[in-house]
Amino acid sequence: MVKIIVAIASNNGIGKNNDLLWHLPADMKFFTQTTTDHIVIMGRKNWDSIPHKFSPLPNRINAVVTKNMEYTNDKADVFTSVEEAIAFYQTEEYADKEIFIIGGGQIYKYSLENDLVDEMLVTMVDAEYEADTFFPDIDEEKWDGELIMEYEADEKNPHDFDIYRFVKKN
Repeated sequence: MVKIIVAIASNNGIGKNNDLLWHLPADMKFFTQTTTDHIVIMGRKNWDSIPHKFSPLPNRINAVVTKNMEYTNDKADVFTSVEEAIAFYQTEEYADKEIFIIGGGQIYKYSLENDLVDEMLVTMVDAEYEADTFFPDIDEEKWDGELIMEYEADEKNPHDFDIYRFVKKN
């Protein structure tokens, strides 16, 4: 099973200038708890945007997808396509691991357009941000959604947000 995990603003914004739009520690905690001990697949720009002190993402198998055949990375597995990465990890050796696609925008769009995803965990942030990277609209004809968590803004988290699980319809 391949999952997307993403946080999106009200206008579907997910990033600007290769960075996150907000600082929501409660959502980051959800992301960390959900992906720890599993596999995270990301595009090279997304990899490059991770602060060095968090790179590679700890306690996870990190995979980077890039079209650059010359690219190497000693902290992550490198693949030239999302399909190649998924196929590599859908083997007996990784049977106890879940596969999470964690961005960025091009990787999300490609994975959805090419029907590579079975489930999505989407944090919907109750705020609109100026962004240059967006998550595709979720087609309710293709996905069943359920609310799994509600969070009210507090002193550390400036926005309300809800987390939904979307499962692909058969």
